[in-house]
Amino acid sequence: MAVRHETELYAPLKVFFEKQGYEIKGEVRTCDLVGIRENGEPPLIVEMKKSFNLALLLQGVERLKLSPSVYLAVERNRDKKGAVNQRWGELSGLCRRLGLGLITVTFYKTKAPVVEVLAEPDETLPAQRGGGRRRERLLNEFHERSGDYNTGGSTGVKLVTAYREKALRVALALQEAEAELLGVRSARGSAEPDETAAAQQPPGFASAASPEAEQAGQQLLAARPEIAAAGSAAAERSAGITPAELRKRSGVPGAAAILQHNYYGWFLRITRGRYTLTKGGHAALVEYAAVTGNVTARL
Repeated sequence: MAVRHETELYAPLKVFFEKQGYEIKGEVRTCDLVGIRENGEPPLIVEMKKSFNLALLLQGVERLKLSPSVYLAVERNRDKKGAVNQRWGELSGLCRRLGLGLITVTFYKTKAPVVEVLAEPDETLPAQRGGGRRRERLLNEFHERSGDYNTGGSTGVKLVTAYREKALRVALALQEAEAELLGVRSARGSAEPDETAAAQQPPGFASAASPEAEQAGQQLLAARPEIAAAGSAAAERSAGITPAELRKRSGVPGAAAILQHNYYGWFLRITRGRYTLTKGGHAALVEYAAVTGNVTARL
C-alpha cells in the first residue's frame, strides 16, 4: 500500500519511539521528527521520505552535525519489487558506513503499520564539528513548545513554533485583559460609551462587553473593589493594555518585543505603550484554540 505523502509516516514513527521513552515533536527547526529522553542523551532526529533517495541521504548526513542519533525513514512498499530503493541490504550497509540509522514503515489495508529498524546509528563515530549552537537552538525550540502540534514532513503549512506559541499567549492575555476591562466598566453601570476607545478599535472588534465578560467583571469587582477605581482611571486615561501588564498575565518575558515586532499582524498599537488585538489576532485565537487551551492549562 503506497503512501501519498511523507507525512503519513509520522504517526507510526511517533508511536514507535514513544514506546521507547521518547517525547516526540514534529518539525522542530526543519527536522521532521525530534525525540528527547530524560536521561540526557543526545536528541533523536528522524528524516522522512516516501522513498530512499540522494536528497534524504544528504539530509541525514547534515543532521549528524546536530546529533549522532539520526535515522532515515522511508516506506517499504511491497509492490515495488526490484526497484532501486528496495535493495535494503545495500542501503542498510551504506547508512551504517555513514553512521546513520535506517527505518522502514510498511502499510497495510487491514492492520496497523509495521516499523522495522534495518540499521542503527553508529554513535561511536567522532562528533562532527560546527553544530554546537545549532544543536542548542534545536533543544531550546523543542523544550519551549508546550506540545506536538505539527506533523513531521509537512511542507507549505503554518507551523506552531515556540515563537508562535508565545505570541498566542500574549494575544490571549490581551483578549482576556480587555474583556475584564469592559466587564468592569459595565459592572460600574457606565452608561456613556467610550467614544474615543471605540474609534480606536480595529474593524470587527466588539465595542460592548459580552454577557460572559460582564459577569467576569462583576465577579472581579465583588472580590476586589479597589479594581473598580483603578480600572475607571485607566479607562479614562487611554484604551488598550500595556506590555508590562501583558508580560505579567502571559508569563512571556519578551512580550514587549513580540508586540513591537508584530510579526503575525495580531497586535495594534493604539497609543504609546498600549495595544489592542486586530481582527487577525482574534481569528488566530480561534484557529489555534487547541494550542492556547494547552498553554493556559500549563500556566
